Amino acid sequence: MSDIEGVYEDLEADVSLEEFREAVEEKVEQMGGLADEETAAMLIAHEIGESEVGGVADVEPGMEEAKFVAKVIDIGELRTFERDGEDEDGRVVNVEVADETGSIRAAFWDDHAAAATEELEEGQVLRIKGRPKDGFSGVEVSVDEVEPDPDTEIDVQISDTHTVEALSLGLSSVNLVGVVLDTDSVRTFDRDDGSEGKVANLVVGDATGRIRVTMWDERAEQVTAFETGDTVEVIDGYVRERDGSLELHVGNRGAIEDVDADVEYVPDNTPIEDVEIGETVDIAGVVRSADPKRTFDRDDGSEGQVRNIRVQDATGDIRVALWGEKADVDVGPGDEVALADVEIQDGWQDDLEASAGWQATVTVLDSDAEAGAGAGTDAGAADGGDEHAGLSSFADGAGSATADDGSTTTGGEDDGETGADADRNDPEPGEETEFTGVVVQAGDPVVLDDGETTMSVATDVDVGLGEEVTARGVVRDGRLEASDVF
Repeated sequence: MSDIEGVYEDLEADVSLEEFREAVEEKVEQMGGLADEETAAMLIAHEIGESEVGGVADVEPGMEEAKFVAKVIDIGELRTFERDGEDEDGRVVNVEVADETGSIRAAFWDDHAAAATEELEEGQVLRIKGRPKDGFSGVEVSVDEVEPDPDTEIDVQISDTHTVEALSLGLSSVNLVGVVLDTDSVRTFDRDDGSEGKVANLVVGDATGRIRVTMWDERAEQVTAFETGDTVEVIDGYVRERDGSLELHVGNRGAIEDVDADVEYVPDNTPIEDVEIGETVDIAGVVRSADPKRTFDRDDGSEGQVRNIRVQDATGDIRVALWGEKADVDVGPGDEVALADVEIQDGWQDDLEASAGWQATVTVLDSDAEAGAGAGTDAGAADGGDEHAGLSSFADGAGSATADDGSTTTGGEDDGETGADADRNDPEPGEETEFTGVVVQAGDPVVLDDGETTMSVATDVDVGLGEEVTARGVVRDGRLEASDVF
C-alpha cells in the first residue's frame, strides 16, 4: 500500500481515491518539491476534513470552505448586475437547498448561474462545495463547485405552503397561511445611509405553532389592515433568528394577504398552578381584575408604560404585567385572554407573576361560554378584596380603590388635587430622603412608582416587579443612591 493510499484509508470523507490522488499531485506541484507525496496527502486530508460538514446546520460563516449534500427546495430568478471596471454583466441565481438538519441559500454565480436556471430541478440532490458567509437572511454559501448526487436520499419534503413547525433558519421563499393572533403598530427608524425605514410586527399561528412576522418598509403599513382573528397568507417570506427564536420576515418582494381559509390554532397552555419562576410559558384564562395603566420615565429619558391584570384558570390565578404597547390592549374583568410567551418572575411578597413584554402575544378571545366566564369573574369577586390588598399601592395612586365586593372604582381627573399632591416636596439634590413605591422596573436602575411620580434607584438589592418597597438615600443627578431598601 502506498503512502497516499494509507492516508486515504484513514480519511473519513466522501471523496474517491482517484480524486484524492489528483489533489495530492496538485499539492506537490504547488509546493515546488517542498513536500513529498505523504506530506501532501496529509495536508489534503486535513483540508478535506476541515471543509466536510455533517449537515447544512453545521455550515458557519467563519469557514473558509464547506462541502455538503442537500436537496434543491426552490430556484430563484436569474439576476444580472454591473461589475465595476468590467464590460460584461455578472449573473447570480439564489437556490434554496436543505437536508434533515436545516436549509441554506446557495448563490450560483455567472456560468454556474446560467447552468442552474437551465439544468436544476426542485427535488434534485446536489453535492456542493462553496464559501460560507453572512447573508441578508442568514448564512449563505457562494458555490464554487456543484454536481448532482442521484444516489443520496434526503428526507426533506417540498411544499408550496409551509407550516410554522417546518420553518428553519435560512429558509426563504416561504408561503405560510395562519390566523392573526396579535398585531403591533408601525415604527420608523433611521438607516445608516440617512433614509427612513419602517417596521411592524404581527403574530400568526397554525395547527403546528405560532411565529412572529416582521414586515419592512412598504409592507409594514399593511399591519393596520389586519385584526386578531383574520386569516392571512404570508408570501415569499424568509426566516431569521432573533434572541434565540425564529421570525418570518417580509420585504418588498413579499406580501401578506387576507385569505378565505380555515386555520386552527390551539395553544399549548400551561396550567397556572404549574408555572415556575424563570419559565417562558403560554397561559389562558378569565380576567379577574384590571388595574389602570401606569406611565413612568426610564433611565434613558424615554417613557414606558405598564398595566397589571389578574388572570384565573381552573387551577389558580396569577398577576400579569402588560408592558409597552401590550398595556394598551382593550381587556377588562370577564374577558377571556390567551397570553403566549410570558416570562414567569418573582413578584410581590414572593408570589409569582407573569411578564408580557415585546416578545409576548396577548389575545382577547371571543367567548362562546358566558357561564364559564361568569364563574371565573365571580370567583375573583368573592375574594377580590384580599387579592387587591397587596396591590393597592399600585392602583390607588391613580385614584382607584378596591371595594369589599372586589369591584374597582376609579376617581377621574375632576377629583382635583389630592392631599398627597398638596403636601409633596420633591427632594433637593444631595438631600437624604425616603421614597416608597411599586417596582415597575427591576434591574439597574430599579424604578419605583408611587402613583404620582417615578424614581430611579441605584441599589444592589434584588427586588421583584410589583413589589412595594421603600428606598432611603441621597438624591444625585435625579437618581436616589440608596443606602437602605426595605
